[in-house]
Amino acid sequence: MAGARSRNFEGWPLFANSFRPFFLLAAIQAGLSILAWLPMFYGELSVSSAFAPRDWHVHEMLYGFLPAVITGFLFTAIPNWTGRLPIQGTSLGALLAVWLAGRVAVTLSADVGWAFALAVDASFLTLVVAAATREIIAGGNWRNLPVVVLVLVLLAGNVAFHLEAHYAGGADVAIRVGIGVVVLTISLIGGRIIPSFTRNWLVKFNPGRLPVPFGRFDGVVIGCSALALVSWIVAPLSTGTGAVMALVGVLHLVRLARWAGDRTSRERLLLILHVGYVFVPLGFLLHAFAVFGALPPSAGIHAWMAGAAGTMTLAVMTRASLGHTGQALTASPATQGIYAAIVVAALARVAAVVWPAHSDALLHLAACGWIVAFLGFAIAFGPLLAGSRRRALAIMGVPVPAR
Repeated sequence: MAGARSRNFEGWPLFANSFRPFFLLAAIQAGLSILAWLPMFYGELSVSSAFAPRDWHVHEMLYGFLPAVITGFLFTAIPNWTGRLPIQGTSLGALLAVWLAGRVAVTLSADVGWAFALAVDASFLTLVVAAATREIIAGGNWRNLPVVVLVLVLLAGNVAFHLEAHYAGGADVAIRVGIGVVVLTISLIGGRIIPSFTRNWLVKFNPGRLPVPFGRFDGVVIGCSALALVSWIVAPLSTGTGAVMALVGVLHLVRLARWAGDRTSRERLLLILHVGYVFVPLGFLLHAFAVFGALPPSAGIHAWMAGAAGTMTLAVMTRASLGHTGQALTASPATQGIYAAIVVAALARVAAVVWPAHSDALLHLAACGWIVAFLGFAIAFGPLLAGSRRRALAIMGVPVPAR
């Protein structure tokens, strides 16, 4: 039923599916935010936000960009989970308008007031939680409610971010809450889709060793990850946190090794999922090193955010955009260029922390890679998401069939 309604949608194709507008505008926002952030970092640009410059940057990545991607994924997946009709048309447009209003309110919060900005910004995730809960309960798909719980915690973290920034002069705990939710979401969703997609491809194109499907071991890893992240949120530099972070990092490496990623090099659309997930255990291990004084604490944060979050969002956005618009599930030259750019950006951002003597050059490299990756996605996939299939295929370097 959901598929039939999507096919019969008569409005602008951009609003036929949730992934279309949210993936496109999230990519544009991610690229432009970093384009603005680098001159802000060097004091060459300012915005009229009640947040300090660093807090504005963190907030717009953590509570602006990522919730849009999560929403696009979530409301595309829910009809498949429940068999119910998708959110589209006017309802989808209204939800998108609320997200956009939040971006404007946060950036201009020094003018409109921090409390007003909080109300507008928080209303987006409030609507997402309410709509997702309604759909999952109505469809009787209870096993996917944990995903909504994570979004609810992300909403609480966003509210806490505004309050902490206003009353304490800067956000701290709320940042760790948001990052913790992102890492758990990647661990949960990635642990289901990566071995599943890998298995499907290997059975067709590279028979042999197959990934181990989601099972009890994965549940243990996610549970241990949650405990480690709670410990990090409460006491980020305690010895106990360092020890559990190291253990969980190793567990995630074992988990990743069970997914046969080494057998996917022929298909970059699949390989990038495994590459993106590498940054999850890397983040845990870097945090462990930081606790014991070997590295600055921000190294692990950037492994998770620039690495895991940046790479995994692009991996999911490209794959979902192709799959849900009926295109071949293979990475075009343009798509592979996007992947290369985001991996370079992630590695450079972590390296800028590890080697501070070269931080300026590495920060510029990371920013350029990030901007190329996300604005590159918008350019290459924008026509496809907006409904112009032929133009999108031409941009991506895919042969366009004759009319």
